[in-house]
Amino acid sequence: MMSRERKKAAAALHEKLQILRSITHSHALSNTSIITDASEYIKELKQKVVRINKEIACAEAALKQDSFPTVMVEALGHGFLIKVFSDKSCPGLLVSILEAFDELGLNVLEATASCDDTFRLEAVGGEVRNQKLNH
Repeated sequence: MMSRERKKAAAALHEKLQILRSITHSHALSNTSIITDASEYIKELKQKVVRINKEIACAEAALKQDSFPTVMVEALGHGFLIKVFSDKSCPGLLVSILEAFDELGLNVLEATASCDDTFRLEAVGGEVRNQKLNH
């Protein structure tokens, strides 16, 4: 028979593992698999932190050098052509621009990008998608 304290400890451990399973979105059933999934989740979070820190450092460097991207927009019948150029390529710049397009409701039909030493993006879009406006 298990003592009352051992039962409490086992129940507490089970509860903590279920919380860990929930936080890491693990579908594992065994304790070992839950811990393995949690370890992988922590590795992914660490990689995201490193990437975000690089993006922040790059953005800070751009602010110090006043090297903001140049943006040009041209009308094309029922659409538009957006050109973005920067003397310096930063990690995450392309993702940030595409997220901004999405937030603005811009419907990008075609895009080409170069992210070597410099950053260059040309995007062709159609009409703006309908979206709810926040008041």
